[in-house]
Amino acid sequence: MLHEISISEYIKLAESVPLVDVRSPGEYEKGHIPGAFSIPLFSNDERAAVGTVYVQRSKEKAIELGYKYVTPKLEWFISESRKLAPDGIIAVHCWRGGMRSRSFAQHLAENGFSKVYVITGGYKTFRNHALESFKTEANICILGGYTGSGKTHILYSLKEQGEQIIDLEGLANHKGSAFGRIGDGKQPSIEQFENDLFWVWKDLDYNKTIWIEDESHRIGLVNIPMNFFENMRSQPVIFLDISRAERARFLVKDYSEADKAMLRDSILRIEKRLGGLNTRYALEHLEKNELFEVAMICLIYYDKYYLRGLKNREHQDIYTIESDTISPEIITKQIKAFYESVRYEKYKAHTV
Repeated sequence: MLHEISISEYIKLAESVPLVDVRSPGEYEKGHIPGAFSIPLFSNDERAAVGTVYVQRSKEKAIELGYKYVTPKLEWFISESRKLAPDGIIAVHCWRGGMRSRSFAQHLAENGFSKVYVITGGYKTFRNHALESFKTEANICILGGYTGSGKTHILYSLKEQGEQIIDLEGLANHKGSAFGRIGDGKQPSIEQFENDLFWVWKDLDYNKTIWIEDESHRIGLVNIPMNFFENMRSQPVIFLDISRAERARFLVKDYSEADKAMLRDSILRIEKRLGGLNTRYALEHLEKNELFEVAMICLIYYDKYYLRGLKNREHQDIYTIESDTISPEIITKQIKAFYESVRYEKYKAHTV
């Protein structure tokens, strides 16, 4: 039995109802609803061929060619879908909720599936819904600090204590600097990064504090959605002021197993801003495996870069916490106590 369902309605069912994306592998790879399984109606080449026939000949001829491609796969569609939904309850979508998803869903319904949901508007509607959600106002606090302050570790320490967080660098699979790709795999597409961010964002309580690490608009090869980024840039910042030496020691631990060639390449990527002499010294220390010295030199550039950006934020309240350690547990306690005191003072000022 077929059921039309909106994207909002599906999201409420997402944990219990598997979702099939019947678009081509290329469409799926570019961007998909998190958790959706790819069972493509057409391969990339088949989709291109159907599209060409549609444009150059007619809709009827395109449909005829489509059936030719699909018919040998009908049993495969059933078997793959049954693996995902042994209870016979499943959801399906294509690009706009058109012929591809409806044909697939009808085929499942006719072959033993008890309830088949078709998402109205398909993936296009999901994208609009996700991007629109980033306009939602929320109680965000930005965790700032110079490079090497261990902000990601502190985020997860906050999470362990029951706080809400968004790990943008984790979603982007990049640490947000010239060295950010080291140790991480391939980054998602910009579109998929936005989808994955929404999937975290939708489950948060916007009235409670949401902790997010301070980031530039661009993280490696992906961009933070502009509405979301502008929201971040209007929120208070708690800035961790930790000594350069302490941060350099922390970075050595983080990058001690990194490939030397990748470290060298990352140093050369910031050569113009680091300066020729500093770059030469950094590379010499790298060859000798003197990673502390490499970190101390590179932090000269990163500290200046971050401080310059911080000073340009006219619409953000910035609060500094000095610490002589990068212990996530210790700093988390300091941050929470400080943040609560700031919120209390603001509340008093507002109620006077």
